[in-house]
Amino acid sequence: MKTKNINTVRIETWNDLQNELFENSWNSELGRFRSKLAFRGLSDSEYPLETTLSRLSGNYAVLEKHLLRNFKKYAHRKVVEKDSLWHWLSVAKHYGLPTRILDWTYSPFVAMHFATANIDHFDKDGLIWAVNYVKTHQLLPDKLRRQLDEEGANVFTVEMLAESVKSFNELAALSDENIVIFFEPPSIDDRIVNQFAFFSIMNDSEKLLNEWLNKHPELWKKVIIPAKLKWEIRDKLDQANITERVLFPGLDGLSLWLKRQYSPKSELL
Repeated sequence: MKTKNINTVRIETWNDLQNELFENSWNSELGRFRSKLAFRGLSDSEYPLETTLSRLSGNYAVLEKHLLRNFKKYAHRKVVEKDSLWHWLSVAKHYGLPTRILDWTYSPFVAMHFATANIDHFDKDGLIWAVNYVKTHQLLPDKLRRQLDEEGANVFTVEMLAESVKSFNELAALSDENIVIFFEPPSIDDRIVNQFAFFSIMNDSEKLLNEWLNKHPELWKKVIIPAKLKWEIRDKLDQANITERVLFPGLDGLSLWLKRQYSPKSELL
């Protein structure tokens, strides 16, 4: 039987997982099932919501501007559609530059994939974060909330943010409080499209999102996936074609998929 407290659910079956991730997805205004949750799957339930920038350790916040400035200097200008902070951040994140951005997906199944893709962690419980990005945006400064309202949108695009925030300094100056912005990157390639991906960013690069969320328990929940259930979830996702071959189009994704497919289960227990 699954166990549940205010914000954390430990599921026990595949059906439990579906029920939790699709819970409250009915939108009465639209008359459709349209979830307002952002999902992020992690292979180890102990992992924090840590950015690639913060993983640099040390005085990483000071390095952020230098990293992006040099990325822009050496990257070909054709890699971005527009010379804005948000276009450059999206491209830099996509190609592996440490940034304060976190990856999310609209798809519960893509989040399940990332929670179960690393077979070296099949002895550890996995985790899926679910954060209500609509309610999160209700906490934004008036300037940004008005922009969403005027567009009739729930999530920002890079073009919208480029109109309002043109630098890291302007991002920091948006509010004296910590804020979280969800935005959709440009469709740089099929990987972003197939993963149904979008990003979150905080105005303070030194803050971790899970620390901020702990102060706003009404915005999120965590779904714990027991280690013993990972193989069943993984096999069912593979049968549903939610695999590296689809989510990472190209030979690298194909190789990752084949490596996992042909790894003997007995050696991984």
